Amino acid sequence: MKQIVVDIRDDGEVRIETKGFSGPVCLAESQFLKDLLGTETARSLAASFYQRGGVTVKRHIPLCG
Repeated sequence: MKQIVVDIRDDGEVRIETKGFSGPVCLAESQFLKDLLGTETARSLAASFYQRGGVTVKRHIPLCG
């Protein structure tokens, strides 16, 4: 399941975490929150950011001729 988790700390710091997304689509899906909240001060990307979203890439190479 895809989720966007917003954590508002006592000091006013807001953290956004996306779950269930693969690849850079997480940035696009959470952009509306970043637009509302203002300047981004730091970014940490999870390993799932570097995944290709379940897409299998196949290349067929002719072996003869």
